[in-house]
Amino acid sequence: MGNTLGLAPMGALPRRSPRREEPLPNPGSFDELHRLCKDVFPAQMEGVKLVVNKVLSSHFQVAHTVHMSALGLPGYHLHAAYAGDWQLSPTEVFPTVVGDMDSSGSLNAQVLLLLAERLRAKAVFQTQQAKFLTWQFDGEYRGDDYTATLTLGNPDLIGESEPHSSAGVGRRASLSPAARRRGGHFDTGWEVLGYGVRRNSDREGNSGLGWGPGLCSITVTLLFTCTLVFFCVCVCVCFCCTLVLTAVHWVATLNVGSGGAHASYYHKANEQVQVGVEFEANTRLQDTTFSFGYHLTLPQANMVFRGLVDSNWCVGAVLEKKMPPLPVTLALGAFLNHWRNRFHCGFSITVG
Repeated sequence: MGNTLGLAPMGALPRRSPRREEPLPNPGSFDELHRLCKDVFPAQMEGVKLVVNKVLSSHFQVAHTVHMSALGLPGYHLHAAYAGDWQLSPTEVFPTVVGDMDSSGSLNAQVLLLLAERLRAKAVFQTQQAKFLTWQFDGEYRGDDYTATLTLGNPDLIGESEPHSSAGVGRRASLSPAARRRGGHFDTGWEVLGYGVRRNSDREGNSGLGWGPGLCSITVTLLFTCTLVFFCVCVCVCFCCTLVLTAVHWVATLNVGSGGAHASYYHKANEQVQVGVEFEANTRLQDTTFSFGYHLTLPQANMVFRGLVDSNWCVGAVLEKKMPPLPVTLALGAFLNHWRNRFHCGFSITVG
C-alpha cells in the first residue's frame, strides 16, 4: 500500500543539528565587576592642580603635579611609569612599573609582571617618609573559565606571622582575597566565586532569555562566594552571592552577602550618553547609600561632562574641555553637600 498521506519517510526527515554551546569566557577579576558603573561618576576635585605629562619614549612616561588647596599644605608629586613590550590588550601591558612620590618622600609603587601565559603577579608598596606602611603581593592564574588569586598582605616574618595558603576548584571560579593586619600578626582571607551560568538569546529564538526574538541578547552569570578570613585565634566565614546580567548596551551586577549588598547598573544609551546607578548597604556600619551618575560626551565641542547625585544630599559635577591644537585639558569641578553644608570646587590644567 502506498503512502497516501504524502508523508516523507522517517529517514528523509531533516535532522536538527545539535546546538553547540559556546565556552564560558574568563570572568576576570572580582574587583572589576562594578568598574563600568564607577567610571561614569566624576572624581572629586578641590583646589587648584597643575599636571604636566612628558613622554620620554615608547616605554617611559613621567608626570609632574602641583596641587594647592585650602584644606592642606601645597604639595608636589612625581609620577613615573614604565611599560614593557608584551601587550595582551589595550589596557594590559607587561611588565609595568608605576611609582608616585610626593614632596615629603612618601612613595606609592606598583609592579605588574606576566610570569607565564596565564600566571600574573603584582606587588604594591606604600611608604610614609622612611617607614613602610603596607606591602602586598598578589598571584593570579587565569584559566579558560575561572580566575584564581592569592594575596599576601603585610607579611611580618620577624613577628612570626603565619600566612595561610588557599586552594579552590570550581568552574568559573575566582579567589579574591581579603587581607588585613592586626597587631604584629598577619591575617589573610580569600573569596571563592564559582559555577557561572550563562544563557543567550539570539535572533532565531534558540534560548529563552530576552524580550522577543532578536530584540535583546542577555548573558546571565551566577557566582557564589565564600569568604574565609583567618585571624590569630578564629576563622570568620562569610557567604556572598553575585549575579551579573550583561546585554549589548547595559550591565547589571548584584552582590548580596552577610556583610551587606552592593548593586550597580550601567547603561550606554549611545556613543555620547552613559548613565550609572549604584546602591551600597553595609550591615556592619548600618549605612546605606544610593547614587546616580551620568557621563556626557560632546565630541564636536571636545568636552566631557560628568555628574552625580546621591542619597546623602550630595551633588557634584566635573567639566573637562580639551583645547586643540594645544595639548591642554582644562577641568572644572564643584561638589556640594547639603546635609553637612559643605562646598568644594576645583580647577585643574593638564598639559600633555
